[in-house]
Amino acid sequence: MSNDKERDEVKISELERAKMSLMNPEIIAHKLDSRTIDEVAKPIIERTLKEGIETVWDRFEIQQPPCRYCSAGLSCSRCAMGPCRIMPGIRERGVCGADADLIVARNLLDTLATGAAAHSDHGRDIVETLYKTAIGESDGYVITDGQKLNVLAAEFGIDVEGRSENDVARDLSLAMLEEYGTVKNRLQLTERAPQQTRDLWGKAGITPRSVDREVVESMHRVHMGVGASYANILLHGLRTALSDGWGGSMFGTEISDVLFGTPAPIMSSMNLGVIKEDMVNISLHGHNPILSEMVVRAIDDPEIKALVKEKGARGINLVGLCCTGNELLMRRGVPMAGNHLNQELVIATGALEAMVIDYQCIFPSLPRTASCFHTKVISTSEKSKVPGAIHKGITPENAYSVAKEIVAMAVDNYPNRDRNRVIIPGKPVEVMAGFSVEAIRKALGGSFDPLIDLIAKGKIRGAVGIVGCNNPKIKHDFGHVTLAKELIRKDIICVETGCAAVASGKAGLLSPEAAALAGPGLSEVCKTLGIPPILHMGSCVDCSRILVLLAELARKLGVGIDQLPAAGAAPEWYSQKAVSIGSYFVASGVYTVLGVMPKIAGSQNTVDLLTSGLDSVVHAKFAVESDPFRSAELIVTHIEEKRAALGI
Repeated sequence: MSNDKERDEVKISELERAKMSLMNPEIIAHKLDSRTIDEVAKPIIERTLKEGIETVWDRFEIQQPPCRYCSAGLSCSRCAMGPCRIMPGIRERGVCGADADLIVARNLLDTLATGAAAHSDHGRDIVETLYKTAIGESDGYVITDGQKLNVLAAEFGIDVEGRSENDVARDLSLAMLEEYGTVKNRLQLTERAPQQTRDLWGKAGITPRSVDREVVESMHRVHMGVGASYANILLHGLRTALSDGWGGSMFGTEISDVLFGTPAPIMSSMNLGVIKEDMVNISLHGHNPILSEMVVRAIDDPEIKALVKEKGARGINLVGLCCTGNELLMRRGVPMAGNHLNQELVIATGALEAMVIDYQCIFPSLPRTASCFHTKVISTSEKSKVPGAIHKGITPENAYSVAKEIVAMAVDNYPNRDRNRVIIPGKPVEVMAGFSVEAIRKALGGSFDPLIDLIAKGKIRGAVGIVGCNNPKIKHDFGHVTLAKELIRKDIICVETGCAAVASGKAGLLSPEAAALAGPGLSEVCKTLGIPPILHMGSCVDCSRILVLLAELARKLGVGIDQLPAAGAAPEWYSQKAVSIGSYFVASGVYTVLGVMPKIAGSQNTVDLLTSGLDSVVHAKFAVESDPFRSAELIVTHIEEKRAALGI
């Protein structure tokens, strides 16, 4: 205990010395350069440094150096006999007898299952909202894309002829909810995958049986005294990830389209410059569009407009953060303030009246940051209550009325803004977003044949899905932007979701004008179609769109997904969800490069299985490379090998 106290005191004194040194312009300049490539964010980071407003980067620095056992995955607190640490050559096994391979594999499965549960539970919330809408019990929701509703119903064998949209929606939502605990031992939407891919799953024993079952079984397997084979545990991890990618996440994406509209190309803007000095600024942060769509409607309410006028504002300015922002961007054109590591900085502009949060990727520190300004943090999900935030619970039954109440709170807060402390840096960057699979097909004239032809001719060498979060271990946005630039320069088209897409948007890569940065073949294609070389496909749950796109291309060619000249990358990932996403990409046959090393280095057998052994099981594998230039080389080599194997 005394050692811990002394260590904490040393860290505190180091922090105080660091704060004292921040008056040095050279130190500030170094910190700005090392933290982000987002030039518009730098003036706000500089403010936080000078005023002592704590951010994610400060907390990251305080945590250094990290525990080497935890970093390697060699610590276990799974039962009360521990906690245990494996120390090679000294302590080879935990109290229960688990060795390094088992402890690392169990920790990884635990992480993966958490991520799969988060995305799949998001999907369940969306499907339940459709059900409540269908039976007339929701507040303000309507079915927006009836055509997609009917297409999905047909996949589930639901009759649509002569029936109302609500009747079809009721049956579809019940069928999807049943998939969470189905006893038929297969998920309906896995039928979208080509037969060759499904055959690999069957042979490996990783065909997902239902959504909740795989997550629950993961939790069972990592209980002390159950799973003891690291390889068996990791294979179940692939099955759990597939239940997310081809199940829960895909349900969330598809039903969001039914309720709120299937995205189509739309112009908007990005970066912290989207904040408006003379308007009520409300940021919508998190991952679930159930709340945010109602806020969009509420700002047009006559009572709200009258209140805005009374408070002296020019209007209400909604801005997005993270994936709730992506959902609104691609359907409504709502501008994006930023991605994961921008969330505290939006508050630190001093011009944000309210940050409205739902769940996932939300810093518990936000109310603390907001306490330095007039900003109100308003939580809306029973799953994500945050100390210091004002809680306004949103359900399908009360969504519009509560959304209106939240907007009114933000408007009432406008006069409390200290205008002497407002900093709105830079100008917004123009972006084109909204490339659903349906939108891409339409842009190609209604068929994927032209895309296949372009790939065969070599004008497009291949495709890469760049996904994932931000992580303070990597300079903010550097991994995403650098990798994307290198790939498009090689005539490889990129499709992006989540924080990766926002990073590219802030860097100007989601504009049709970015075609000038692409190789000659891809540039020509983009200019002809009027599209960027990097396509914004939505939020992180919409990584399932990438699966559907790859599946359609593979079926068209009569091959498995693993045979396509395609790859995946997560240059700055941090979350459990990203572990699930990367795993369902690999399990589906997509070679995937990670920019941050998972906590598996303590087990060479686990490392070998994930980076080479899986190739013989699912014909794909992971690679880990923190240098985005080197990552690009790995991906280009892989794509050229796949082209050669296809004879193109």
